[in-house]
Amino acid sequence: MEEVGDAYRELLDPAAGLDAEWGRTVTDPQSRLEGYRWAMSLLSIAQDVFVTADPARPRFVDIVGPYRKFYGDNPDAFYQFAPLDPARGYRVTGRRGDAVYLSITVYGTALDSTGDRVVDTDRIVGIVNDRDLAFDADGRFEILLAPVRPPGHTGAFVELTAETVCAITRDYLADTTTGRRADWHIEPLGDGAGFAANPTGHRLDAGDMSERFRAAARWVRRHGAMFPSTAHVPNTVAEPYPVPTVTRGWAAGDACYASGAFELAENEALVIRGRSPESVFWNLCLWNPFLSTFNYEYRATEPVSLNGTQIVYEADGSWTIVVAHDDPCRPEWPNWISTAGHRSGILWFRWFLAESLPERPTVELVTL
Repeated sequence: MEEVGDAYRELLDPAAGLDAEWGRTVTDPQSRLEGYRWAMSLLSIAQDVFVTADPARPRFVDIVGPYRKFYGDNPDAFYQFAPLDPARGYRVTGRRGDAVYLSITVYGTALDSTGDRVVDTDRIVGIVNDRDLAFDADGRFEILLAPVRPPGHTGAFVELTAETVCAITRDYLADTTTGRRADWHIEPLGDGAGFAANPTGHRLDAGDMSERFRAAARWVRRHGAMFPSTAHVPNTVAEPYPVPTVTRGWAAGDACYASGAFELAENEALVIRGRSPESVFWNLCLWNPFLSTFNYEYRATEPVSLNGTQIVYEADGSWTIVVAHDDPCRPEWPNWISTAGHRSGILWFRWFLAESLPERPTVELVTL
């Protein structure tokens, strides 16, 4: 039991020091405070991903939502995580709800840093989105994940490779305040399918528990070194890009992204103009240096993001979005995003199932 106590403290020690780096580099007062909330999300996710996860009896747990802000969350989506064993087979079932886009992506990656394992990239093993699914009249669907397709199966399927470690679901809603999120469930396939046998019971083991704490500690240390992010040039937006097969941060394989940043004085605003291709969903949200959204619980009076269904478009289909501390209240600027008290932050665009690569948005810094 002493080994378990030592491993437990290995996790708590790096967690206690997470604020050391942002205490030196993050100057925005709101972002500094949000760093502590990010640290708590990091710890709670580490518990679900490493300490309690069981690929023999997996379950989906929220890793992105209103109260778990992590690794590029946004106000319009819910993400869930389940651990996978590449030698096993799984049945994923669910109900669509009001999602305008949903998918499950299987990733092959080293979740934590041990020895020479690659830890800063994720390989997309397979992805199934709603265009690949057959829904019944009630919106229900089914997906199989397995190392080989079962004989006679013709439905949605992802072939698990030896590097497979997890699956992440995404469901996007035009309005998360009134819409019904998707339901996701996962269960291991029976032994008769020719996959690894399912255990009939489980008892806690000191060695296994110790390694789980150490894996969580390695993951916390790794992310503590990655953040805060200060790589973006203020008041610019970079070229949009499609997600490659080998990516970072559990990116979505059927999305295009574009990033930028803002840094505004009290009397300044950033005017962003662009045009979006046909897509099932797109949005712009603001992040702090920990890639976490600003508080969107007050979006009715202080919107910190906008999606394609909320945007007021120009007659030619283009749009203009203004990022400012307060609503400029100008009729020519109907699309305002609030900085929510932040002097600076990250701009993040995403487009799902876009018909073409989006044009690069233009930016203009103006004095109000």
